[in-house]
Amino acid sequence: MGVPLRDIIADYKVPVTWESLAGIAAIDANNALYQFLTIIRQPDGTPLMDRRGRVTSHLSGILFRVSNFMERGIKPVFVFDGQPAVLKQATIEGRRKVRDAAGEKWKAAVERGDEEEAYKQARSATRVDTTVIETSKELLRLMGIPVVQATGEGEAQASYMAAKGDARYVVSQDYDTLLFGAPVLIRNLTVSGKRKIRGRQITVSPERIVLADTLAGLQLTREQLIEIGILVGTDFNRGVDGVGAKTGLRLVQKGEFLAKLRETQPDFDPTPVMDLFLHPPVTDDYAIAAGHPDPEGIRRMLCDGYDFSEERVNKAMEGFTVKAGQKTLEGWFG
Repeated sequence: MGVPLRDIIADYKVPVTWESLAGIAAIDANNALYQFLTIIRQPDGTPLMDRRGRVTSHLSGILFRVSNFMERGIKPVFVFDGQPAVLKQATIEGRRKVRDAAGEKWKAAVERGDEEEAYKQARSATRVDTTVIETSKELLRLMGIPVVQATGEGEAQASYMAAKGDARYVVSQDYDTLLFGAPVLIRNLTVSGKRKIRGRQITVSPERIVLADTLAGLQLTREQLIEIGILVGTDFNRGVDGVGAKTGLRLVQKGEFLAKLRETQPDFDPTPVMDLFLHPPVTDDYAIAAGHPDPEGIRRMLCDGYDFSEERVNKAMEGFTVKAGQKTLEGWFG
């Protein structure tokens, strides 16, 4: 998922403390849900489920991560994807095939008792479906957390909100957010402090990327950064074979973007992709004011509806108590 720009962005990632992130955060909701579903799993890759077999990993992720946000003064606004762009259809279909194939490999690994392979394939099979989205929105509303429905890409809408000053930063794992013009991108905010990568545990801490600093350091315009994205491949176009981020950077800096495309993909017009990043469909029809939480509603949904432990839910809701002398979530948002 996202544009593979890590190799040229790495020098502009700045570690930040949780305490420095207080304020309104526009969260790429679909990206966050994908993280929850991918990470919150049993050792063999099986997601958390209730007694009826319904997946609950995303609900657990929302409850405990949002509670953690609030304890630290972060006011989340979850921005959900709208209608995908026509240009994205090939990517969507490709991802569906990969997930389906991974799902079959996961079943086979479970049957032969290969737990490590099962976990790996289960992560690859992760999908954010309609049920996940709707139950997530239901829980967020019960928690009093603002939900924004994007017209198109959620990360584009979140970037627009941050550029307007309605949010302090955008939260996403994807570098696409920078191409959409997010002034500040915060990564690793919706994942846990410890993650298992390739069989080993690593510590994951929040990091900040400032678009203006990145462009200045790379001596690029935002349009040129998008050109690099087009060369390496985005959700909206197939990249050029053999061109990674560093090669793309060199080509763009030398003014050879169009020449490389004409040489390798003579029938491809990059203009619609460039326009989609520069002028994505967004809406001003949103509200970022938080509502009041409904603790009883949260318990009914999670404990009665999805078999959550009432003790754990109550503990998570303690996180709704905030600092600065304000005793309740209602007082914080009031």
